[in-house]
Parts: sequence; C-alpha cells; structure tokens
Amino acid sequence: MTSGYTVYGRSTSVFQPFRAAYPWIGGDLQTVKNTLRWLPPTFVSERQERLVFPMNDGTGDSLSGLLDKPAQDTGLPLLILVHGLTGCEESRNIMVSAAHYVSCGFSVVRLNLRGAGPSVGQCREQYHAGRTQDLAAVLTTMPETLRQNGVVIVGVSLGGNILLKFASQDAESFGVRAIASVSAPIDLKAAQQRIMAPRNFVYHRYLLNRMKTDARALPHDKDATSRALGNVDSVYDYDDLIVAPRNGFDGAEDYYAKCSAKSILSEINIQTLLIHAKTDPWIPLSMYLDNDWPADGPLTLIVSEDGGHVGFHGANSPTPWHDRCIGDYFVDLFATGQRV
Repeated sequence: MTSGYTVYGRSTSVFQPFRAAYPWIGGDLQTVKNTLRWLPPTFVSERQERLVFPMNDGTGDSLSGLLDKPAQDTGLPLLILVHGLTGCEESRNIMVSAAHYVSCGFSVVRLNLRGAGPSVGQCREQYHAGRTQDLAAVLTTMPETLRQNGVVIVGVSLGGNILLKFASQDAESFGVRAIASVSAPIDLKAAQQRIMAPRNFVYHRYLLNRMKTDARALPHDKDATSRALGNVDSVYDYDDLIVAPRNGFDGAEDYYAKCSAKSILSEINIQTLLIHAKTDPWIPLSMYLDNDWPADGPLTLIVSEDGGHVGFHGANSPTPWHDRCIGDYFVDLFATGQRV
C-alpha cells in the first residue's frame, strides 16, 4: 500500500498514509464533503472562554477568539487556528480541527480575523491575504498564562497565506515555535485565475456572494461600498475595487504581488509544515512545485494524491488527514523536548 503522499524539503517526521474515503473520491467531492455531510464535534462549555484582542492601530477594532481547553494541562504550546476566506470560528472545518487538536492536548484559540465571526459589522476594517500585523497584535495581547509554553499556529486556505507571510517576519520574537498551513494560496494571482476558470463557476459565485455580504457588513462608507460592489462581477473585481483601495494597494495586481507568500518562503526560519493536495480545485499545485524545498531547511511540504481544498477525508479515520498530520507533527516536536 502506498502512502498516498509525497514529501518535499525536511522529512524527519513520519506521516500517516492517506487514501480518500468512499464516496468522497476526487478533489470536488473532497472539497464539498463537509457541506453535504457533517457531524458537529462536541466541546465542553466549561472549558471554553471568549477572548478579545484590541488592535493597536487606532481604528478601535478588536479581534475575537474562542478558547477551547483540554481536560488537563499537558505543557504543550498554545495552538492558534486561523480560518480561510469568508470563514470564522464556526466554519465546519475549523470546528473539526479545533476538536482534534484539543484531543491531542492543546489549548486551542479559534481566532476570528478582523471583521469575521463575532466582529462582523463591528470592525471598521477587514482582513486580507497580507494583513500580518493583526496576528502580531493578537500575540502581543495574548494572556501570558496561555502562551507560557510558546505558541504554534495553523492557517487554513487564505489564513495559511497570512500565516506564512507572518512567519517570515520574525515570528520567533512573538513566541511562535512552529506553524502549519493547509491549502494555502501562496500565489494569489494564480489562485485568482484558477477560481475564475469556467470549471469553477459554482465555487466562484459562492465565494463572491459571501465576500460581498461581508463587505456590506462593514459599518462605515456603506454608500461607497454599495457603489463599488455594483461594479464587482468577479473575485478579481472585488480585489481590485474593494480590497486594494481600502488597504493602500495600487489595484489587484499590486495586492497579489505584495501579499503572496510564495516569494518569502525562504525567509521562514521556524519549523513549518505545509499540506496541499494534487486534486485541489481552487489552488494549483504548480505554485508549490515551482519552489525549492531544501532538505536541510525548516520547511516540510506534503502533497497528497487526493484531498481537494481543505478536505483530506480519509478512509481510515473520521478526523481529516491534515488534522492528524499536524497534530502528530506538533506533538512530535514538543513531546520529545525538542526546542524549535
């Protein structure tokens, strides 16, 4: 039996084999499985706590996070989980991931990016693919009792790109010891072109409608936002007419060029696990294989034969394969006493 994946770069960890679960075969079914069939995980309300992180940029905005604690203290680092585009703490994949990492012994913060989740309609500004300063602000204001054993961070899809960008910017000084990304669009231009391909028409309209809804929820400049959205017929239009002008970029192309993580991967110095699927219908594999993955570097890339976009529903476990890989990876790093 084959492993179902290929490892590039640092390969000191042994990961569990992956075979797609029937009938969720192929990238599209893997991607939409949680939409079609999903069993909500159980959390213990007595071990949950709402966290609020004021931003230090003069906007008055705050980010919100939901902390889930394990039954007992394991001494493992705090794990922060960062959602993807139009996601939040209640995204189905985020909830499943959080439950698994808690079962591994981690305290988990399901972080809502600016203007997402509980802060929808309350923040003046909104997250984007390169807004790394918000992660820095969260770590600066995180209670010391939670980060006394260090921090590890998992970023999913767009959240993965933000995380990889952040990791290249002296993340160690904030106590970050290791990170992992799942299905991250590290080349934003290539991802934009793929999601707008004719075969992805349904995905594209779904994402665009959700993005427009989030934009309309911003409490300021509602008239200007409404006028701009009247000219938005694609993800590219949204990035060009909404994201770029709001955040000081000279149009969508400038935004893509400055915020894609691909060009800064070589600047990451902490242990990093990246997971991607050959069958991801949203994110082309080529953006990963075009990169160098030195065996003596801190980055490990796993490319699975199937898995779709943040799917990875395997035949041998109800827990998605990417969650099991990341949980094992972090536990292996820290349970052995290795300092990274």
